[in-house]
Amino acid sequence: MAKIGLQLYSIKEIASKNFLGAIELAAGSGYKGVEFAGFFDTPAKEVMKCLESNNISPCGSHTSIDLITDEFDKTVEYNLAIGNEYIVIPWIPEEMRNSRDSWLSTAERLNALNEKLKKNNLKLGYHNHAFEFEEFNGEYGFDILAENTSDDIILEMDLYWVEYPGLSAVEYVKKYRNRLELLHIKDLAEDRTSTEIGNGKIDFAKIVEAADATEWFIVEQEHFIIPQDKSIKISSEYLGGLIK
Repeated sequence: MAKIGLQLYSIKEIASKNFLGAIELAAGSGYKGVEFAGFFDTPAKEVMKCLESNNISPCGSHTSIDLITDEFDKTVEYNLAIGNEYIVIPWIPEEMRNSRDSWLSTAERLNALNEKLKKNNLKLGYHNHAFEFEEFNGEYGFDILAENTSDDIILEMDLYWVEYPGLSAVEYVKKYRNRLELLHIKDLAEDRTSTEIGNGKIDFAKIVEAADATEWFIVEQEHFIIPQDKSIKISSEYLGGLIK
């Protein structure tokens, strides 16, 4: 059965002041996993102890492609030490995405990193924003990347950024369902900010039905009009009601 995680970037202000407390907050708000966006210089053994004491699992780590490349051994060692198996690239610079050839080169680079990570029992993922849906000769950058990367590279599709330029998140989930082991659940409000899951425009009931191969539904929210602890609990409860 799929599980619900929280991308800790959602509560980055809390995490920056009390990183382990942010993990505890996620667990207390009904999440079964946390996806990291940095570790705030916290030793791996302290993170692992906090995860275990709160009965919550790592469901990914957003890690820059440069850090993976330049500090490969350190990245592998830390993530294995905390029991995390997913290394997700959250963003790439413009020179890696400004033409079809750039996307093809990026795909090659991801394929090479994927092979190295697999040898260390880790999985590589890629998280999109809106720029992946710029067209190059009638083809979106996202599709160029997907079609030229290994099938075992996870497409951690951010549904907000699929819908933001006017595309259908449901259709994209159907198209790539077998590569969506991790799926970013972020809702799009009428004013185009992100909001609590269920309060925006995206039909998550249809998403959950289509994403039948997804293992982790990972909530992310970047804009808040009520306290963050209340927002993340609303999202976990709503999503939990859909994946029972």
